[in-house]
Amino acid sequence: MARCDEGYRCAVCGGYVEEIAESDLYLRYILGEVSPLTLPNQPERHIVCNPLMAQFIVDPGFPPVACPGAFAKENLDEEFVRQEEERITRAWRRLQEVVQRGVPIPEYPLPEVREAWRASKEG
Repeated sequence: MARCDEGYRCAVCGGYVEEIAESDLYLRYILGEVSPLTLPNQPERHIVCNPLMAQFIVDPGFPPVACPGAFAKENLDEEFVRQEEERITRAWRRLQEVVQRGVPIPEYPLPEVREAWRASKEG
């Protein structure tokens, strides 16, 4: 059975990632950390199953996630934490928006990510 027929299982917890809105893969795609060419081949997981990233989402619609160990945000530089909270929260909000509005997948990434990808193709 093809992967799309089976659904996408979380590489961490083994449960199904039923909604794109809860997808760590698509969140990283929006951030520009996953290219459109490798998107279909990357492992999937729930956003909350990636506490290293999820800890930086600060929004009333997202439950706080703690990241244990040395990379917990309380152990990191305050300015770095502020920047990551802004960047990743913005991407999470974009993910919620594109799902609600039915935006085509090529337009999911943040505008500056799409622009950087365009510039790299031209240059």
